[in-house]
Amino acid sequence: MSNTVMDKPSVATPPPGRTLKQPRLPRWAPAALALGSAGAGIGIGLAAGLDSRVQWGLIAAIVYVVATYVLASAVEGRRQAVDRLVTSLVWVSFLVAVVPLASLTWETIARGTKVLDGYFLTHSMNGVLTIEPGGGIYHAILGTLEQVGLATLIAAPIGLLTAIYLVEYGTGRLAKAVTFFVDVMTGIPSIVAGLFILSFWIIILDFGYSGFAGAMALAILMMPIVVRSTEEMLKLVPNELREASLALGVPKWRTILKVVLPTAIGGITTGVMLAVARIAGETAPVMLLVFGTQQINANPFDGAQSSLPYYIYEQWQLGNQAAYDRAWAAALVLIAFVMILNLVARGIARWKAPKTGR
Repeated sequence: MSNTVMDKPSVATPPPGRTLKQPRLPRWAPAALALGSAGAGIGIGLAAGLDSRVQWGLIAAIVYVVATYVLASAVEGRRQAVDRLVTSLVWVSFLVAVVPLASLTWETIARGTKVLDGYFLTHSMNGVLTIEPGGGIYHAILGTLEQVGLATLIAAPIGLLTAIYLVEYGTGRLAKAVTFFVDVMTGIPSIVAGLFILSFWIIILDFGYSGFAGAMALAILMMPIVVRSTEEMLKLVPNELREASLALGVPKWRTILKVVLPTAIGGITTGVMLAVARIAGETAPVMLLVFGTQQINANPFDGAQSSLPYYIYEQWQLGNQAAYDRAWAAALVLIAFVMILNLVARGIARWKAPKTGR
């Protein structure tokens, strides 16, 4: 019996002068192109007589995108060049979005820290000459906290209950109508909410200007955000949890209270905090309804009251350097307040997020 020898499969060899490895640009190529594009942008801008650094940056971005595509086409081929082109456009768009934000933050910090100290945070403008340095924002901080707090107490329960109705109970025309008007309220300008409260609360009911009037207008702006965010969080709760609770004979209202809401509480709290951050910087309703004051008014239900957005507007209108410094410092405090709210929202979301593991 003869032994047969299996022939080994032949290995394809590339034609002479070619390799199976795709040519690639070196890792340092993007950085080198970025530096070269920056130099080209500055040179073209100076040659064209452009003084703005923003224009230099836009020219450099265009040069970088074009140079990346051309060089990648010559070395790596068209498909890889298109991939690098899209990646370059994404990075350029990211920088275009970040640079104005970073510039605004840096400018606010640089100008706001001139007068920002303990005295500025613990005193009001009562008895301070507007053309001279001095004074503080304690009355504005107090007004902002009270107005935003009242708006949250009004809007959060109403928004939460509305979202529960839309997700758990609403199926007919009423639910569609509520959803439609919530969408409409999301896009209304803040001045419209202020005019509504002005005509109803102050002109018709004759209650007068107060922090509570401003809080009601802020609550109108806050409600649709709470409804939408809560609605999306409730929809993410698995139906299996509801069905398991109902199968055990638990009433629906108790299932919502004990199963659905605790499961979605992290996202709901985050949505409420983001809505609070959204209304903290509103100026138009406060100008119409709160009316502003230089003194400390701790009672939001009686008399005019200041707030941080109104204080910034008020100081900027004075038109002198001391007022400008106070306005920048108040703007820095307002940005820090909104940033703290966003960080708290992220912390709550991470704390209440579902735990992953075995």
